[in-house]
Amino acid sequence: MCFDWGPGEMLVCETSFNKKEKSEMVAGCPFIHIIRKDIDVYSKILRKLFNESHGIFVGLQRIEEELTGKSRKAQLVRVSKNYRSVIRACMEEMHQFAVADKDSAIGRQFSSQVSILSAMELIWNLCEILFIEVAPAGPLLLYLLDWVRLHVCEVDSLSADVLGSENPSKHESFWNLVTTLVLQGRLDEARQMLSKEADSNPTSAGMCRVLGDLMRTMPILSPGNTQTLTELELRWQHWHEECERHLQDGTFASNPHLESLCKVLLGDDAALLEHKELLSNWYHFLVTRLLYSQPTVKPMDLHLYAQSSLDLFLGGESSPEPLDNILMAAFEFDIHQVIKECSIALSNWWFVAHLTDLLDHCKLLQSHNLYFGSNMREFLLLEYASGLFAHHSLWQLGVDYCDHCPELGRVSLELHIERIPLTTEQKALKVLRVCEQRQMTEQVRSICKVLAMKAVRNNRLGSALSWSIRAKDAAFATLVSDRFLRDYCERGCFSDLDLIDNLGPAMMLSDRLTFLGKYREFHRLYGEKCFVDAASLLLSLMTSQIAPRSFWMTLLTDALPLLEQKQVIFSAEQTYELLRCLEDLTSGRPLCGEPDAQQLQDDDIETTKVEILRLALARNLARSIIKEGSLEGS
Repeated sequence: MCFDWGPGEMLVCETSFNKKEKSEMVAGCPFIHIIRKDIDVYSKILRKLFNESHGIFVGLQRIEEELTGKSRKAQLVRVSKNYRSVIRACMEEMHQFAVADKDSAIGRQFSSQVSILSAMELIWNLCEILFIEVAPAGPLLLYLLDWVRLHVCEVDSLSADVLGSENPSKHESFWNLVTTLVLQGRLDEARQMLSKEADSNPTSAGMCRVLGDLMRTMPILSPGNTQTLTELELRWQHWHEECERHLQDGTFASNPHLESLCKVLLGDDAALLEHKELLSNWYHFLVTRLLYSQPTVKPMDLHLYAQSSLDLFLGGESSPEPLDNILMAAFEFDIHQVIKECSIALSNWWFVAHLTDLLDHCKLLQSHNLYFGSNMREFLLLEYASGLFAHHSLWQLGVDYCDHCPELGRVSLELHIERIPLTTEQKALKVLRVCEQRQMTEQVRSICKVLAMKAVRNNRLGSALSWSIRAKDAAFATLVSDRFLRDYCERGCFSDLDLIDNLGPAMMLSDRLTFLGKYREFHRLYGEKCFVDAASLLLSLMTSQIAPRSFWMTLLTDALPLLEQKQVIFSAEQTYELLRCLEDLTSGRPLCGEPDAQQLQDDDIETTKVEILRLALARNLARSIIKEGSLEGS
């Protein structure tokens, strides 16, 4: 294999060498494979997730530090819910695509992505309950019930099927529905279903009524309730004993379904595991188990029940999945293990970067620094940002993530910004604006140089000069100015006059650029028939040594029309200066070897030019002496 690293991807191609017989070389594979670091940034749907969450992230950084206590906690919980709503919206859109293309490979890919997003929202929701809400004993169970109901939602479609039938109590899934409602703690709905059974089956009406009363009287700590945990535990103990008495008395012995439901209400592990298929996963089993056996469970004891529930549910038949390990780490309140496991299991850095940032704002990660100097929050945010920089438009989001990493964000931004492909001038201007806003002078200079070089290659000299001025690159400005002068010599006119006419102070960047600007000014003065000013400027360009020596002959040739004017333009002193320049130019020519025919022809032309110039200068000198003498005599 042969490979080469890029900023966000790797190029790989196969190679094949036959060392034994060089005459029979085996052809290599003609394909070059592109291995991308973060493929998810190229998904159109996930791009919405990245864009929406970026706004939430930036808003979170602006939360005032003065906010403390309940107001700060409420704001952080709201931010967490906003993140979850974005995940859920993205998941629903992805699900629609998966259903539309369910038989194709793309449809299967969408389905896989829906599962990943669902797991992300499940983990985030649990972290919100345990780490951000920090729910105490009592309300904790209510939050966990909502968590399970939100993520185990098959019961709603099952309920619609059963209630939509002619006789719901005779539907094949009736008892499955009632049991699932009880397992999720939706006892009011379960009682309504039992009333339908009582109406259609008079023999079981009494038992349904008794069980319904047990469900109705089950003590639950509601949000607006003022009773203490001790009071709740006492009431719950009495209720639990009543359920046990009915079971021992055989109240439901004649109806196995109702008896099974009563065992569930008692929180019997064996009875719960009989409905393993309806529970669908171990954390549903955990919450149901807590609801009917430990309703006032303390947060610190959660991990004990979680571990035993996982072991009971799996029963040694299978090993835990990555999702199970992540949830278990959350129940153990091991934040760093949650982040570590998520980093390994998930396909991109979006989840861990944003969750870590939120937990850091909750002051839960202050003590954890990585061994190479950065803290965990910065490391994960910068890893996520590096994936964004590989995308043609999402790189703009990556800039904000770097901005909010005070330790290494600036350095990371400087390294990434230089690697952004400048495919269009509009994109280049955006990149430059980012650099200029952050006083990144070296990056501004580097980008401008790249753009100037591209413009030169495309023979767009005006653009090249503009970029070299913006880069403050004197050497490149000199190179482009020479190209302008060479083009002028070949074509007899300037291109990009607007730019040259409006150089202003920028012409001082290099001598050659100054000469270009002043030489263009000479042409403008000549065109406006300001001959005296034009002549003075032309002479100053030569005598100040600002004009390149190779261009002197062109300047002297430009002086010819002024020398031939009826009015004397050049004074005697100015004419002597021009003569001296001409002599310096002709006497300073190097002697070459044996000349060829073309060189002889060029030399003849140059000799003719020199003779014409000498004649014009001599005549002008005579005229200027006479004019100056007559002025002195008068």
